[in-house]
Amino acid sequence: MKSLKARRIISNTIIYILLIVMSVIWIAPILWLILQSFSGDGVAAKAYLIPKTFTFDNYIWLFSDFTNKTNPDATTHVLDGMFSGWFLNTFIVSIITCVISTIFVLGTAYGLSRFRFKSRRLLMKINLVIGMFPGFLSMIIMYWVMRDIFHLQGSYWSLIFIYSAGAGGGYYISKGFFDTISKSIDEAAMIDGATRSQIFWQIILPLAKPIIVYTILTSFIGPWGDYVTSSYIIGLQNIENWTVAIGLYQMNTTNDYAVTYYTQFAAGAVCVAIPITILFLMLQKYYVSGVTGGAVKG
Repeated sequence: MKSLKARRIISNTIIYILLIVMSVIWIAPILWLILQSFSGDGVAAKAYLIPKTFTFDNYIWLFSDFTNKTNPDATTHVLDGMFSGWFLNTFIVSIITCVISTIFVLGTAYGLSRFRFKSRRLLMKINLVIGMFPGFLSMIIMYWVMRDIFHLQGSYWSLIFIYSAGAGGGYYISKGFFDTISKSIDEAAMIDGATRSQIFWQIILPLAKPIIVYTILTSFIGPWGDYVTSSYIIGLQNIENWTVAIGLYQMNTTNDYAVTYYTQFAAGAVCVAIPITILFLMLQKYYVSGVTGGAVKG
């Protein structure tokens, strides 16, 4: 009995030590980024973790307007005053994409869950195979379509088209959740005279709140943090139409900007993380329910 208790104590101790080490590894970069965002040292490479001076100037800089400077002799750089515009661009793209994608995903998922039609299974298999290929393989054709057909190359509106167009293909989790809702509810509503549209909007969706929240979160997060597609479609020369991902990447990687904007980059990264963190904290219980509920059936 004592040996069993001793082994349990030892195993729990080892597990706790591993969890503490993993937590430190996970939290350390976040803590470092937050500390650098308040740094007033103005140096990119530091041999110390905690800044010697703290300031809010990095956050003030992000949302400052440099077009009408009070001091005309002050030195300005090409990215000064651009972050608020990037933030607004990203917010617009993410919100509009989120709304359109959520409607597409839920509509597609409900249709494939409730209706039985010819080639339904073949269509699902084809979509599954297509989903195995990385999206960036189609970026060249997307670029030419946006430039030559829609004439939107360089505009963040082109990103809304691209992000929303294929959103319906990610219906799998939502369809699994709709499969868990009894079809007898639909049949009872139809007997009472409800149309398919009324059943979907007034009966099914109120019952599917977890999967709606899950779809909204995933539809919002994708455009919010995407760099590869946005940088290719918008282009590095269209600075005013950049998203925050492009702007922050350029701040931290371009030789001319890396030193100048290092602490501002850290502050910008924190600002980008705040909306996503708030959304997850507010909607976490629905998010978990949506994932687990959608995984019950295929």
